[in-house]
Amino acid sequence: MKLASFCAILKLSHMSEQKIKVFTFCQQPLLGEGIRHWLSSMEDMEVIGQAEVTGWAVAIEVMPPDVVIVDMDVPSDSGMSLIRRLTQVLPSVGVIALASNLSEDQFVRVLATQVAAYLNKEVSGDYLADIVRRVARGEYPIYEALSSQPEIADGVLRQFRQLSGKREDETTKAQLTVREIEIVNHIAQGRSNKQIASELNISEQTIKNHVSSIMTKLSANDRTEAVVLALKTGLISLA
Repeated sequence: MKLASFCAILKLSHMSEQKIKVFTFCQQPLLGEGIRHWLSSMEDMEVIGQAEVTGWAVAIEVMPPDVVIVDMDVPSDSGMSLIRRLTQVLPSVGVIALASNLSEDQFVRVLATQVAAYLNKEVSGDYLADIVRRVARGEYPIYEALSSQPEIADGVLRQFRQLSGKREDETTKAQLTVREIEIVNHIAQGRSNKQIASELNISEQTIKNHVSSIMTKLSANDRTEAVVLALKTGLISLA
């Protein structure tokens, strides 16, 4: 084999490795084909497999993708069960949930599974591709819905309070430090601890310590509840 040909093959292989690998679970073949066709047309991503929501592709464990898209419009609780399994078996994979109608109850449930994004099926192909890129980078665009749809934020907080046995009127404006407010702002923007650490030029462990302090001061059970409370009490604003 000529050196030029060999180098060309290595270059193509390298380009393929750099692409964002996506796997889709869709119960409707037309939806799955539409997503595959659109995302595959992007130079920086490829759809490496498809399967029905009610099934499980063994290949996904052998060659984990960067991002998985799950159709939530399925019978029973199949979509939610699949997402739980995905986040347990492949915690490093970003999961995007797609639904025809976004609901408060479903939003709370997918938040609890650490889903990275929760989107309406009416989004454009370009918007979906952008979300895939962000999720592949480790971001959590799902938090944006909390600021763009205040009624959802109210409902999410109410349900968190009911689940944890707390009363909303017990929540007071916590005395967060300037650094903690800065960090919770980053969390609300969907950034991971690693990304925040890089942005602020401090260690990831320091970020973890700050996040723990933030949750303690806000009496929050997790990062999501901390974001909701910070928005509700006016500590941060995503407007």
